[in-house]
Amino acid sequence: MTNYGERAAQPQPASSGLIDLRSDTVTLPSPAMREAMLRAELGDDVFGDDPTVNRLEALAAETVGKEAAMLVPSGTMGNLVALLSHCGRGQRVICGNESHIYVYEGGGASALGGLVYHTVPNLPDGSLEAQALAAALPTLDDPHQAPAGVCCLENTHNRCGGVVLSPDYMAAVHAQAQAAGLPLHLDGARVFNAAVALGVHVRELTRHVDTVQFCLSKGLSAPVGSILAGPAPFIQTARRFRKMLGGGMRQAGVLAAAGIVALSEMVERLADDHANARTLAEGLAALPGIRLDMNRVQTDIVIFELAAEGLTPAQFLAALREAGVLMVGMGGQRVRAVTHYGISAGDVQAAVQAVAAVLGR
Repeated sequence: MTNYGERAAQPQPASSGLIDLRSDTVTLPSPAMREAMLRAELGDDVFGDDPTVNRLEALAAETVGKEAAMLVPSGTMGNLVALLSHCGRGQRVICGNESHIYVYEGGGASALGGLVYHTVPNLPDGSLEAQALAAALPTLDDPHQAPAGVCCLENTHNRCGGVVLSPDYMAAVHAQAQAAGLPLHLDGARVFNAAVALGVHVRELTRHVDTVQFCLSKGLSAPVGSILAGPAPFIQTARRFRKMLGGGMRQAGVLAAAGIVALSEMVERLADDHANARTLAEGLAALPGIRLDMNRVQTDIVIFELAAEGLTPAQFLAALREAGVLMVGMGGQRVRAVTHYGISAGDVQAAVQAVAAVLGR
């Protein structure tokens, strides 16, 4: 496995006492992050004067192999800024129908940018249905049709269960997008999970896209922040949109300091989350009343279906909370659990036992 730095400290338990598997966004910063935040050298980032933010952005750009990078408060803002920077009003955003950009980001590209979502079916492996993608990419010389502006991929893919897109697939889609004259943007909120699962450096994935957004605040465990990276002129344009959206923070080095630790120390330990997710999935799959496809458990996300008669997801989640475990519904009968920094192997065993008790009521 690629060596990204020293192994991080052991997970810090949540103060609530609950085993919180709702998301890897619930992580608490590591002791090293807290120390770095306390000692961060600060300035005004909107003026470009915060040295800690500047160091983080340089490190992030180098890490993903891009010319420049910019700190944003959230992954949703990072993706929105990318779409606004790539597209003009009335242009199409080509993305998966199960993508985070389409499902979970409030329709921001349409509401704030006048952009049109053109969804392509996501297959269970997170890829885009090939014929639908091929039909979506070209811009026809037809005034009736909105021109294409950008194509988007997601890696790992949240709603498909944290599955990983391969470098070969990403390279093929990039070639298709280039042939159509379109940039390819990656929602790489968990792209480091993908890299660790594949045993490659993250640049093996990000080199196949023009721009990438990735989160510092998920598995990498920083308290706040995401990165948008790409060509320098693109990032210069993106800074305008970040300011327009209210994302121009001032002494942001307090947050950037944790981001530096995230990139320097917290990547390799994602393998622990993947191992815990696998153990969790194996335990859940053995329980009656649970349907789970082990082939789709590839990183830190476990999505399963409730098949127990007379038990709705809402009832299941409420009873599970009473038993000390938090998970979330994903629509229909689907439930999601995510392992992360803060979840131990013992927590995983306790979570399986809690689910078994709830199903056995």
